[in-house]
Amino acid sequence: MSDTQGFAALLGELSTFAAASVRMAAPLLIAGLGEAISETAGILNIGLEGIMLSGAFAAFIVAWATQNVWLGIMAGIAGGMLASLLHALLGVGRRADQTITGLALNFLASGLTSYFFLMAFGRTTSLPECPVLPAVEIPLLSSIPFFGPVLFSQNPFVYFAFVATGLVWLLFRRSEWGVILHAAGENPHAADSAGLDVIRTRYVAAAANGCFGGLAGASITLGTLGFFMENVTSGKGYIALVVVILGRRQPFGVALAALLLGAADALQFRMQTGNSGIPSQVFIMFPYLMTVIVLLFSIGKTRDPASLGIPFDRGRR
Repeated sequence: MSDTQGFAALLGELSTFAAASVRMAAPLLIAGLGEAISETAGILNIGLEGIMLSGAFAAFIVAWATQNVWLGIMAGIAGGMLASLLHALLGVGRRADQTITGLALNFLASGLTSYFFLMAFGRTTSLPECPVLPAVEIPLLSSIPFFGPVLFSQNPFVYFAFVATGLVWLLFRRSEWGVILHAAGENPHAADSAGLDVIRTRYVAAAANGCFGGLAGASITLGTLGFFMENVTSGKGYIALVVVILGRRQPFGVALAALLLGAADALQFRMQTGNSGIPSQVFIMFPYLMTVIVLLFSIGKTRDPASLGIPFDRGRR
């Protein structure tokens, strides 16, 4: 093999790996953006795994029943919003502990989706399939060497993730509602004194989190796998929480963190296909190990909104 052929082969391998990293990062980024909105408003929802799982199941079951992927996506969004608003009803409306409520939401979603899947399909060795969104090549841009396959030959969920990053940044930095969100998370009593409806703002933020989280779950079943199985999200909701912490709740920071952990996920799949003789379980834990390492390095470097996770009680000061 000549040097030119060897370089071309290496470039192709790198392009394939980079494209897989971007694809793996999309669910983390979409879910992370929703959680960033929620936390900016003062709602700590560690039930993101449950939100994604609810969205993934709802998207799958509707897409399977109707053979319409777009109806599946709408169902995924609805499923995620329902789960997130349940958390808000308890944590915002009833002022329950948001951490405990989030954990309960994860367990509830895991149990319910497994139960409903079993009720619908019974115990089966062959997983029922649903339609998926195919990759969409953007004309001209997709033919650019290296960057074309990486950025411009992806499924629509990937494109949405990066467009949404810019839109959420504009929301935070260039809109009145962004100011209201920050006020609700930093000093809700001052915001209430200024005539802002803190409770409504937090409910809207929770709904947005559910919308993004449900869509992130749908991207797994309808954008990558084409089927559903028990705990199909495989901890991606927890990893998305780390993405938000590492990205300091800033949209572009969240995007960079998602790409980093998406690359770790893609790397473990690449390593599993090699003939290293190392048990596959070692590679499976690699993205989670990377998540822990990244989290350790971020300790003490982020500043939470002053009222994050603290229920708003108008009668207390």
